Amino acid sequence: MKKYVEKAIIMDEEQMDRAIKRITHEILEKNKSLDNAVILGIRTRGVPLAERLKKAMQEIHNIDIPIGVLDINLYRDDLTALTEQPVIYQTIIPDGVKGKKIILVDDVLYTGRTIRAALDSVIDLGRPENIQLVVLIDRGHRELPIRADYVGKNVPTSRREKIVVMLKEMDGTDKVMIHELADEEKTC
Repeated sequence: MKKYVEKAIIMDEEQMDRAIKRITHEILEKNKSLDNAVILGIRTRGVPLAERLKKAMQEIHNIDIPIGVLDINLYRDDLTALTEQPVIYQTIIPDGVKGKKIILVDDVLYTGRTIRAALDSVIDLGRPENIQLVVLIDRGHRELPIRADYVGKNVPTSRREKIVVMLKEMDGTDKVMIHELADEEKTC
């Protein structure tokens, strides 16, 4: 197993909060109406970020958008490489996706494969009006032609680095870090 060490903290709690609020404003500027919208968090860390986005929309603009949870495990193209027995969670989408504006939320956009799996999952559930992508961090290195509509922060990285997103709801703290391969891993 590769060993990584912390290189830098690139977002703290305050910066994450500001990014969510800015994205909220951007979503509202781009969409004339969100009456027909659903926020979908991609399990795992996309879910609490989606909940924060929903809360910001309520606090800032008094808009209450339904929220759902999207499990993409069966749609991953690396499923057999991850584990022999994948854990499948329930996808929960209030009122379905047909004809809805879907605001898809994830923590990090990297190769685009997670988002491709999420798009396949959503489309299998029905035909939405459109799908807009929100990510907290875009780190580059796309393998598929996918881009986010709303980005908290663009963080150019090398392939020897990884982004670690920690959220209070899961980890007890809010921060985003860059980790890089430990020295002994770099020479292998």
